[in-house]
Amino acid sequence: MTPKAILFDTFGTLVDWRGGVSAALARLGEQQGITADWLALTDAWRGAYRPSLDAVRRGERPWCILDDLHRDSILALLPQFGAAGLAPDVEALVAIWHRLPPWPDSAAGLRRIRRKFITAPLSNGHVALLVGLSKAAGFEWDMVCGADLFRHYKPDAETYLGACALLGLPPGEVMLAAAHNEDLAAARHFGLKTAFISRPLEFGAPDGRAKPSREWDFIVDSVEDLAEKLGC
Repeated sequence: MTPKAILFDTFGTLVDWRGGVSAALARLGEQQGITADWLALTDAWRGAYRPSLDAVRRGERPWCILDDLHRDSILALLPQFGAAGLAPDVEALVAIWHRLPPWPDSAAGLRRIRRKFITAPLSNGHVALLVGLSKAAGFEWDMVCGADLFRHYKPDAETYLGACALLGLPPGEVMLAAAHNEDLAAARHFGLKTAFISRPLEFGAPDGRAKPSREWDFIVDSVEDLAEKLGC
């Protein structure tokens, strides 16, 4: 069955979080006269992402939005990288994730797909973050599915199935497009169709994470490639 809606993971799939965060950290550091290994700090910040989400998912921490998790993580990491002087700018640090550069194909590919399909991000970011990110990146959507709508983080069922319910569509008529095999595996488990978008530079040098782990419904190299394969 051809899907009627395409949902998109955002961080890494549509935007370059590593390049964007490290560049923004470097700019803030320069303004404050602080030198640090900004790429290493970026990787450590991202490394804290999944454990912090899982603490919420397991009920070890009350529900909170991604900004709160990012804030706590960066405050803990700054001293380890000799950048404690940036702590007073923590809100500016958290806001970096609201303005990340898109991959070159993302905006144009999304516009093409939206002409034929319902489109929305399905992200662990909250609505305010995703709206700001989309405005900055030039993404156009029919709706925005932030984790705060469901008060759950992926890969909880409530996120994938909640998005389908909001669209009034059965899971089999919805597709998730993502650069992450684990995200697609959860989506498929809950009945959604799947599209793997390879992002070999998401974590810097290409590695195995940019390769599909199984035969997804679509395997593509860009959002524009997905648009082409969907007949858009």
